[in-house]
Amino acid sequence: MLVEKLAEHACWGGTQGFYQHESAACAGLMRFGLFLPPQSRAGKVPVVFALAGLTCSEETFAIKAGAQRAAAELGLALAFPDTSPRSPDLPGDRDAWDFGQGAGFYVNATREPWLANYRMFSYVTEELPALVARGFPVDPHRMGIMGHSMGGHGALVAAFRRPDRFASCSAFAPISAPIDCPWGIKAFSGYLGVDRAAWAEYDASRLMAQKALASPILVDQGLADKFLAEQLMPEKLEAAAAQSGQVLRVRRHAGYDHGYFFIQSFVADHLVHHAALLATR
Repeated sequence: MLVEKLAEHACWGGTQGFYQHESAACAGLMRFGLFLPPQSRAGKVPVVFALAGLTCSEETFAIKAGAQRAAAELGLALAFPDTSPRSPDLPGDRDAWDFGQGAGFYVNATREPWLANYRMFSYVTEELPALVARGFPVDPHRMGIMGHSMGGHGALVAAFRRPDRFASCSAFAPISAPIDCPWGIKAFSGYLGVDRAAWAEYDASRLMAQKALASPILVDQGLADKFLAEQLMPEKLEAAAAQSGQVLRVRRHAGYDHGYFFIQSFVADHLVHHAALLATR
């Protein structure tokens, strides 16, 4: 599969690149970012996939999170997928900021007109990891996943449904129970239809209640986050963890909101969490 380099920047002794390729999963052109630490020049390194939230792109987490410094120190690659397909334009895919372009919700759509292109679960759990492992010096056996908001939801779901792929997981302010919140109900109704049994396959709290992962999960949540009560509901993750025995650490931080200043403040902790777990693989 041909990968086209769009840009490359020296960054903390490594390189931050941005790329595009024809995606089989999404039936069109997709973009992603990849940070390679200096250690990648000597051999394959672990990689953490960082999933961004609503309205974001492959550039958002890479530019705003400030993650590369810690990743370079720890010898971690960072992969930044886009949050949805961008072409072809589909009816209504630009009408709302929380549905359509920039809001793929990391699901495989089953309804028209979305089902041929909006297959973000397959993209981030199968196609992009395989592409990155094939074309860059990253270790396919040492992959982790993290995310913010909608991306936190995506990271948790990916970790529970594909533990064979991802050995570590963390999240910032994740949408913990999308079945129960307005963002999730809108997205799942549009992409998946009315069958709530299908929705449960993409609900982290439901998945966590059913089984525990072998590795612990780290979640950070700001208490000044305006979406906390209505959209995020971390207490549902904690209840699910208690039910299954999942080792889960939810840290709550006074004064922090939903934005990237919050992520910048704690992203190094998350990368240390991933590095420790991936080192044992």
